[in-house]
Amino acid sequence: MQQFLPVSKKDMKERGIEQLDFVYVCGDAYVDHPSFGAAIICRILELHGYTVGIIPQPDWKDDNSINILGEPRLGFFVSAGNMDSMVNHYSVSKHHREYDNYSPGGKAGLRPDYATIVYCNLIRHTYKTKPIIIGGIEASLRRLAHYDYWSNKVRRSILLDSGADIISYGMGERSVVEIADCLASGMDVRDITYIDGTVYKTRDKSFTEDGIMLPSYEDIKADKKTYAKSFYTQYVNTDAFTAKKLVETYDGAMYVIQNPPQKPLSRQEMDDVYAIEYMRTYHPMYEKDGGIPAIKEVKFSLISNRGCFGGCNFCALTFHQGRIIQSRSQESIIEEAKLITEDPEFKGYIHDVGGPTANFRNPSCKKQMEKGVCTNRQCLFPTKCPNLQVSHKEYVELLTKLRKLPRVKKVFVRSGVRFDYVMYDKDDTFLRDLCKYHISGQLKVAPEHISNNVLSYLGKPDISVYNAFCDKYAKINKELGLKQYLVPYLMSSHPGSTLDDAIALAEYLRDHHLSPEQVQDFYPTPSTISTTMYYTEIDPRDMKPVYVCKNPHEKAMQRALIQYKRHENYDLVKEALMKAGREDLIGFGDECLIPPRKIKGKDFSKNHSDKKPANKSGNAQNKKSNGKNVRPTENKNNKNKKTSNERTKNRRRK
Repeated sequence: MQQFLPVSKKDMKERGIEQLDFVYVCGDAYVDHPSFGAAIICRILELHGYTVGIIPQPDWKDDNSINILGEPRLGFFVSAGNMDSMVNHYSVSKHHREYDNYSPGGKAGLRPDYATIVYCNLIRHTYKTKPIIIGGIEASLRRLAHYDYWSNKVRRSILLDSGADIISYGMGERSVVEIADCLASGMDVRDITYIDGTVYKTRDKSFTEDGIMLPSYEDIKADKKTYAKSFYTQYVNTDAFTAKKLVETYDGAMYVIQNPPQKPLSRQEMDDVYAIEYMRTYHPMYEKDGGIPAIKEVKFSLISNRGCFGGCNFCALTFHQGRIIQSRSQESIIEEAKLITEDPEFKGYIHDVGGPTANFRNPSCKKQMEKGVCTNRQCLFPTKCPNLQVSHKEYVELLTKLRKLPRVKKVFVRSGVRFDYVMYDKDDTFLRDLCKYHISGQLKVAPEHISNNVLSYLGKPDISVYNAFCDKYAKINKELGLKQYLVPYLMSSHPGSTLDDAIALAEYLRDHHLSPEQVQDFYPTPSTISTTMYYTEIDPRDMKPVYVCKNPHEKAMQRALIQYKRHENYDLVKEALMKAGREDLIGFGDECLIPPRKIKGKDFSKNHSDKKPANKSGNAQNKKSNGKNVRPTENKNNKNKKTSNERTKNRRRK
């Protein structure tokens, strides 16, 4: 019978383990479910014959917290958890978050800032020479020198600041087993220099001879243009088939060397990862605290794929999972679905079937699994690549089979759906089935903005593609006799977005009767093109200057314009319009965003919602009679349709 991994000496004794091979230290609470990277890595190691224990959320102020399982025979694995610890801790305005989805009862503050570094230093206090392997999203995206938004400086590779020996970057199933086998054979960790998907450090210059020499840390720290060039070299070397070894120099004597990424998993290998017998829930020691909130989102969800060829510039998936889609077989997913339907808590609803992008099931073209992805162009941006293979056939088949399973009432698709990929499919079966079976009242999509200027910096398609999708969505819902709506996710203050762009977005929302409940300010996270733009004010793709809104007050104005109907945003909106010379949008006319003066208690959303605006875009969705693709803002019956719990869910944006 499967058990949780040991979390105490008592657990080890009950399993007859005198000394563990590895101890895994994690910033998340212990959840043994395949949506948690720690669970996959530990179970993969266990499957290959290694004994593994886990220390979840150790007290970083107490050296003894790292010793509760004793000294491991081979080494420590360290991860900050499913999120970068700084993103987990802080909002984009750098305020402390009050809730942690990955901690007992949602309690915040149970992991330190820069958790990977702190945990490694904690281990080194006691175990001076024991091998430390770091991984997870935090280590993966900080593997080379990087701009750190929270300290507003360029930091060294996390390998140096943590004192760890090696990084397993990306998803890591192959590399961690190879590292473990090397250590088990008696190899010194300093000699593990050849494994794909790893980063190591050395003072031996001979290791640099067959690699691409990046600018030194000192040079990129001193010059933003050099930083941008270095980042883009890294960006075009993220493919497992085409990437070269990269070398970054520190103080002229230390070399941090990144090997090419591990190869994508085959479908059989993906199936094997998810066929492992996980406990599929959090450790019972958390029951007294109310459990781990994050399990609610994934317990009755199915992971179909990993990787993304969408190429959004604000997304780090290219650096972490890569652009080549890896997916599970239908049989593997259906077997897992049958398993979750047997859970006593299952109510008949499969919450999601997807991944980073729900409707990607196969590589974007035939050549990728042999020659890799293109380094000189994207699959979907700025327009569809001629070699792009567009098909939802397999995904439709999978969803159909899942709907027919006993005890299943409804199968939802809540991962991001790429609307441009949907539009490129000449067969409307997927969108029709999506509307008919797999959403409930509304579909969330992420155009992010409407200004083509901003969209070009986001790496998103022309707004005409989104408008066409809106029309098709409305048409299909009308044919099905359904009244369902689109909820667009929008981003403010992304690099390239000016006040004029923000006003254009507000006008679009006015014309389409939209009142977004959620708005995301651009958040500069490590290892994205957008973050490089934010820091350097240069687009690394062409090295041209980019306007970046960094002033907190202007950022507040751009955000307020997206929610211009809110009474509390009146002053900011008026200031923005006057600053941009757009006083024509202040008044009582159909085209106006706000009245000329703030009226206490006035709900501005009622000023224009009943008036038919001019059809500026020529798009049918401007017509209120054809409004099945817009979210009603004045219908009181819909006002509270979305629960507070749903509003706080983590967004998967594609």
